[in-house]
Formats: sequence, C-alpha cells, structure tokens
Amino acid sequence: MQARDKPVILFIAEAVTLAHFARIVTLAKALDPTAYEVIVASDPRYTDLDAPLSCAFYPLRSIPSAEFAQALAQGKPLYDVEKLTRYVEEDLALIKHFKPDLIVGDFRLSLAVSAPLTGVPYAAVVNAYWSPYADIAYPIPDLPMTRFLGVRFAQRLFDAARPIAFALHARPLNQVRRRYNLPPLGHDLRTAYTWGDYTLYADVPELVPTQPVPANHRYLGPPLWSARAPLPNWWGHLPEDKPVALLTLGSSGTADLLPMAVSALSELPITVITATAGKIDLPDVPANAFVADYLPLDVATRRASLVICNGGSLTTYQALASGTPILGICSNMDQLLNMSAIERLGAGLSMRAARVRPAQLKEAVRTLLEIPTFTHAAEQAGERFRQFDAGQRFRAFISEVLG
Repeated sequence: MQARDKPVILFIAEAVTLAHFARIVTLAKALDPTAYEVIVASDPRYTDLDAPLSCAFYPLRSIPSAEFAQALAQGKPLYDVEKLTRYVEEDLALIKHFKPDLIVGDFRLSLAVSAPLTGVPYAAVVNAYWSPYADIAYPIPDLPMTRFLGVRFAQRLFDAARPIAFALHARPLNQVRRRYNLPPLGHDLRTAYTWGDYTLYADVPELVPTQPVPANHRYLGPPLWSARAPLPNWWGHLPEDKPVALLTLGSSGTADLLPMAVSALSELPITVITATAGKIDLPDVPANAFVADYLPLDVATRRASLVICNGGSLTTYQALASGTPILGICSNMDQLLNMSAIERLGAGLSMRAARVRPAQLKEAVRTLLEIPTFTHAAEQAGERFRQFDAGQRFRAFISEVLG
C-alpha cells in the first residue's frame, strides 16, 4: 500500500447483533476524517441501516446471527476453536493489508490473538457489566434448566456453577492463544470479553459501578446510534391524546413475542408504534398500532412515553438519552445484566421473555406509565449521558494513544 500521512485506525465489529456494528460505526464517525484514515470492517448484514458510511468499509465475515442466538439460548460457548482460528487468520490478513496504527474492536474475540501477534495496539469496546471489576450479580439467562427448574432454584445452581461455566466459555479463546504461542488469559469469560491493550466501557459509572480498575480501563460513555430509516407515512397521523409506546425487540430479541405483545397492548388506552427489524410479519394489526420494519431510534424514543424492547443496550441507552423509561423483555444474560443496571437506576422494569404473559405485560406497562418516578429517573440518566459525551471522550482517547 502507499504510504499515508495520517494515522490509520481500523474498526472491527463482530456483527452477530446490530449493537456491535452500530457502536463501531458511531465511534468511527466521531473521528475527523481529515486527521485520521478510518476503516470499518464488518459483516455487511447491517450496512444498509447506516448507509452511506462516511468512511472506507471492508466486508469481514461473522457467524450467522441465528447461530449466535442458538448458542446463547443453549448456554454453549459462542465460538469453538476452529471458528476463532479462522477469524484470527482473517484478522491477520486484514491487518497486514491496512497496516493500522490502532485497532478498535467490538466483540471480535479473535483480536485478543491477532492484535498481539502483529504488535498493533488494540482497544476493546465492551459494556462495563462484562468487566471482571464490575460490582454486580449475574442473573441466570433463559436456559433449558431455567424453564425446567424455575428461575429461583436454577439461579442457586447457576451461582454455584458460574465460575466453572465462565471458565468453559473462556476455554476456546485460551486454546487458540496457545496455538499461536500466546499465554492464556485465565479462566474467566469476562477477561476474554474485555481483553485489550485498552478497554473502553460503553457506559457511564452511575449505570454500571466497578471496583477500582487498571489505568488502561476507562468509561467511554454510551455511543448512541439510530438507523437511517425514513419516517413512515403514518408518522404524522399518530394520535396526540394518548401515550405512545415504542415496541421493538431488535435484532437479538424474541421476535415471535411481537404478535402477543401487540395484541395485549391493543387492550390499553395507548398508541403502539412497532419496529419489527424485518424479522416477522404482523398481518393482524390492531387499530391502536402502527408498524414499520425500522424506525429512526432517536426520533421514535423522543416521541414515546415508554420503550418496550429486548433490554439490550443499543435501544435502552437511546431511550434513556431521550428521557424515556423502559420495559425490557429479556432472554440472554447480556440483556438481563443491562436491565438490572437500569432497574437499579429506577428507570425501568424487566421481564423474562420465556415467562412473559399478556396480563403481566399490561400491568408492567400501566406501572411504568402511571408512576412518574420512572420517567424522572430516565430523564436524570439522559442528562448524565449528555454530560458524558462518548464521541468527545473517544476523540480524546485517540489523541492520547496516537499522540
């Protein structure tokens, strides 16, 4: 390649869910393209939602999202040795081609091998609740044993077995590191998820508190993202006399719950705007519901009095930035951890996707709409998000690292 007069920053997203792609794109766009050569590498499955990108894009394969979701649902390691090894070889080819001065990755676990092999500094973008230093409890996700034994008893078994489970999930990455003559990272998936020369928490300290962290760990703030989707034709005809609930279960939610949720919410005196993420058709739409595949999340959360989602950070943080309380219908541990943090703030409630029923859903919606403290807590969180500007802090980090 020709010599460049600007530092080269390579952003790599593991696009098994939209959140990882969206965070990387948001951070890439925060940089001045006249000061840095910015390259985003990702599976292209979500690129249409943020087109056109304002930087160079390189397609990089990720495992299918359905395969990722199935592993989560079964409690299995997300990647085996063969998949991670293939990822490492693809990473190495990419790094050799672009010769970056810095790599910024989001859930591309193979970078814990490929980055040190090439000697390129690596910054991992993660949620703070995956940090080994996070001062939190770990709820059991919706696993087969949860459905069989019930949450309370299964949680006791999970608490006892969690160190073993976390070690098993970290094992494939440690095996790959050994294959390339790198030392293992230890027996904790949290270390595998957060390893980097630098670890950037996509949160604020008030949301996910930690014990004292090393100097190379820092809070970045939530990188807020919204799809570049046009407002649907019905947007200007939404009723003004009823509260609006935004319903979306995102790219990693349980989409087959949408028909039940829309039907249940039709019995409440509210307006429901639903974004299906293109995952399911809703042929029988009640009179109080409006449906689109995608909506611009920033606009939709500001219009809504309540956001009902899968509990993932992409949607919930945009809701909090808009001062809107949240009902999270969660299934995996990431979602449960995120909603636990939001519940501690008092800005929302969570339910388990495997156990949600129409009556419970309606009761939770009534509670969040009728008790003003939830909205007040969400508004306070939004104010803190505005003070903790992720783009500004990321630019300061890049300036510090690259001089």
